[in-house]
Amino acid sequence: MQVNQRKVNSSEKEITYTHIENGSRAVCFMFSGAGYTYEKPLFYYATMMMLQNQYDVVHIHYAYDQDIFKHPLVDITKVIVNDINPVITEVLQNHEYKGTVFLGKSLGTIPIINGIMKSERFMKAKMILLTPLLKFDSIFEGLLRSNHSAHIVIGEKDHHYIPDKIQAIENKPNISMDKITHANHSLDIEPFDTSRTIIVLEGVMKRMEEFLKK
Repeated sequence: MQVNQRKVNSSEKEITYTHIENGSRAVCFMFSGAGYTYEKPLFYYATMMMLQNQYDVVHIHYAYDQDIFKHPLVDITKVIVNDINPVITEVLQNHEYKGTVFLGKSLGTIPIINGIMKSERFMKAKMILLTPLLKFDSIFEGLLRSNHSAHIVIGEKDHHYIPDKIQAIENKPNISMDKITHANHSLDIEPFDTSRTIIVLEGVMKRMEEFLKK
C-alpha cells in the first residue's frame, strides 16, 4: 500500500490531498466536515473499511471556518466544488479506475448533493452521505431529484433530522437510510455512552459495506 500526499492548484489556492493506493480498480473520494476531519472515528474506520474492500481512498484536505455558513448555499457549493474538482480530475486522469464512490460528512455532503449528483458524469457512482445538512432546502430537494445510488446515515438527535424530510427521502428506491436512535450530528449516542457509540459505529460500517456490495 502506498500513501502519497499531493497538491493541485484550485482557482486561487493550492489544495492538498492524500491518495492511499492499494492497487485497486475502484476509488473512494472523501470530503470532511467543517470540524470533522479524517482522523476522527467515522472517517478513520470508513477508510479502513474501503481499503479492506479493495478501494483506493482519496482524502481532500480543504479547510473553511464556520463563517462559510454565513453565505448562501449556492456560494458555499461553488467554493467547495471549485476546490475538489481539480483533485477528482487529476486522480481519474492518472488512474484507470472502474468504480467510484463519493463519501461526505456534514459540510462534505454539500458538494456531493449539489454538485456531483447533478452531473451525468458520475451517474454510476455510489454516494455515501453521513449526516447530510437537510435543514437546507436545496440539499433536501437535490436528494429528491437525484437518481444516483445513495446511502444516508443520520442520527435521530441530529438537528438536521427532520422527520417529514426523512420520510420523503426514504420513499425513494435509489436511497437507503440508516437512522441511528439517540445519535447526534457526530453519531455519538446521547446522553454520552461510549460503549453504545462504539457498537453503533460498528453497525454503521457494516451497513455501509453492505451498500457497497449491492
